[in-house]
Amino acid sequence: MSKIKQRVGKHFAAFTTLDIVLMAMLATANGAMTFYLSVINKMLNNLGGPIATSTITGLYIVYGLLAYYIIRKPGTAIITYGIGAVVQSFIGSAYGLASIIVAALCYMVVLEVLFFMTRYKKWSASFMMLAGALLVPLWFVFAAQMFGYTSWGWPVLIIALVVRMISGAVLCGWLTKIIGDGLIRSGMLRKYGTSEQFKA
Repeated sequence: MSKIKQRVGKHFAAFTTLDIVLMAMLATANGAMTFYLSVINKMLNNLGGPIATSTITGLYIVYGLLAYYIIRKPGTAIITYGIGAVVQSFIGSAYGLASIIVAALCYMVVLEVLFFMTRYKKWSASFMMLAGALLVPLWFVFAAQMFGYTSWGWPVLIIALVVRMISGAVLCGWLTKIIGDGLIRSGMLRKYGTSEQFKA
């Protein structure tokens, strides 16, 4: 256990200014994107209710997974989603401050545990899609209680969860892989490691 703590502590200390700037940029971009997504969310809600709005869930969480894909250090999700929560708190949310904090905590826990279990060695497209899908359920459970999703009834709840997980897999996981690999090929991420280090 002490060796694990030393290893994690060492990685936390290894964050560079460049890492922090990247995480802050992604979190800020997400805050701006969330503002515009709320408009789309309302349109989808009018068209198809909770099932339709569930289709864009992955876009809300992609920034944290993308940061992890690029930086690949323990604690990346904690810092990125933490900054994201602060940014969204300043921008404001129709769902309230509590939802911002709880959602960020849920995403932090899921990603940190998931990548710890894989020893930070799995970065394939299939694994990124799995990670994106797994980001959804924990927050969904809390959101169901906070926002009264339970009134939808079990059939709608289950369908909404499945749709959100698919959205997480595609619009978070798969999109992370596409954007991340595109940035790697462009040479913009050379300071984060060589191309060999970024192979799945």
